[in-house]
Amino acid sequence: MNALVPLPVLLPLCVTGLKLVIGPRLHRFQRFISLAVLGAVLVLSVLLMVAADRHGPLSVHLGDFAPPVGITLVADRLSGLMLTVSSAVTLLVLVYSLGQGMADRDDQAPVGVFHPAYLILVAGVSCTFLAGDLVNLYVGFEIMLVASFVLLTIGGTATRIRAGSTYVIISLFSSVLFLVAIAMTYAVAGTVNFAQLAGRLQEVPIGVRTLLEAMLLTVFAIKAAVFPLAAWLPDSYPTAPAPVTAVFAGLLTKVGVYSMLRTQTLLFPGHRLGDLLMLAALASMAVGILGAVAQTDLKRVLSFTLISHIGYMVFGIGLAGRGSISGAIVYVAHHITVQTTLFLVAGLIERRDGTTELTRLGGLAKSAPLLAVLFFVPAMNLAGIPPLSGFIGKLGLMRAGVDAGGGWAWALVAGSAATSLLTLYVMAKVWNLAFWRDAPPGAEAEGVVLESAEDDEPGDDEDAEGPGAAGGAGGAGESGSGKATGSGSGLPVPAGAVVSAGFLGQSITTTKRLPWPMLAATGVAVALGLSYTVLGGPLTTFTQAAATELLARTPYIEAVLGR
Repeated sequence: MNALVPLPVLLPLCVTGLKLVIGPRLHRFQRFISLAVLGAVLVLSVLLMVAADRHGPLSVHLGDFAPPVGITLVADRLSGLMLTVSSAVTLLVLVYSLGQGMADRDDQAPVGVFHPAYLILVAGVSCTFLAGDLVNLYVGFEIMLVASFVLLTIGGTATRIRAGSTYVIISLFSSVLFLVAIAMTYAVAGTVNFAQLAGRLQEVPIGVRTLLEAMLLTVFAIKAAVFPLAAWLPDSYPTAPAPVTAVFAGLLTKVGVYSMLRTQTLLFPGHRLGDLLMLAALASMAVGILGAVAQTDLKRVLSFTLISHIGYMVFGIGLAGRGSISGAIVYVAHHITVQTTLFLVAGLIERRDGTTELTRLGGLAKSAPLLAVLFFVPAMNLAGIPPLSGFIGKLGLMRAGVDAGGGWAWALVAGSAATSLLTLYVMAKVWNLAFWRDAPPGAEAEGVVLESAEDDEPGDDEDAEGPGAAGGAGGAGESGSGKATGSGSGLPVPAGAVVSAGFLGQSITTTKRLPWPMLAATGVAVALGLSYTVLGGPLTTFTQAAATELLARTPYIEAVLGR
């Protein structure tokens, strides 16, 4: 079984090489192998999770080189669960993106871009979850950074390039800080392997150990968008295509949370920065949810709630008890799924009505009842309405806070309750504006351009056909032969018409008939979120065992070092 540990990383990378050879040709084959490899990664993740639960952590030293020389990959309960949830989510988002027609626009580039970049992103996420040392954790982050910049800037509009540049600058800063922390760790301990560091860091002077802990926490807090290091997120994520935004918001920030969980429990037990973490958690909850209250665009509302709910996970890490760690793990799995689902629904709304601006939406509960259900269920789940999984995770965290006692713990319990109520208010506001009230005058948007070039040269509209024609990007199977002028104007065009686009952008026409793969993927994501409620007992038992294993540290160390 140990031989399966590297495969979630190797399979996507190997298939990426094949896709680069194929280039933009053989679209159906491209789709098939992408779906097949992500399906295989999901199966492998489930097998690793079950094996880690039954037999303890699994480890493999690549090339049979023992630490600290070799590359070590480890799958325990925590990494197995994270792999399983992330694999399921990335597979669903891929199905959604194929329905949207994003991948079909690869023929506008010299090589197919979306599929290889997406698979590299999956490989980077898997590498991060399985990394057994700081260097490979860093490598996983950098793999994700390269792929995420490509995905964020697909389409090449000035807005996306600007947002992607901000994301890259922040990520590069955190990468440099991470490298410095790795170098300092190796200088004082002579190794970067987690299992060896678990023992050697305890012999390091307390001041140096605290500095290393603070540096690593800063790096991971940037990745996780913990306040006050989260200002980059609301401006970066909403500009990307809907599937990209969904997988980034649902998954990439949780990689930072996972890294905090791993290092705080394994390398810095009894950490001295617990109060600072709880302060950051409380600030993230408050600032994030108040920012969401002030927004009128659905994507930005969801981006701010993302920052807010990261605070719940940091709350559990800061308390550092068995119950709080278990609650944090439950909440990570819950939030990956629910947040991704809500962004997928936002993409459906944008595909149907041409906007996610709440002041321009209305009447969706009557005109699109299926879309209303797909939003309502995960929205209530995010708000923590009993008996949904959001309630299970929040209840576990708040019970751990009450049991721990102390000023910070009680402040976080109160902050958690207030944030949950404000989240319910925000979701009710979205429901009222977009779904429940009557549509405002002039809200009919079929045929409106969703994405347009910002600096098109005159005449571009007459020379180029948009890669997001109704049959491709709209995905409704409609077609039209007429071309619309003024693609950057955002004015209505005939429903299903082919809309032209300039070099810097891609135009898409809206359609009332949403592609079935998009609806199916979103529906399965909703069902996956509900499954955490149905399986709440086994899930809680599993996360409690994972928390016990993390805090004990011995099973992980013995699996790697063979003691």
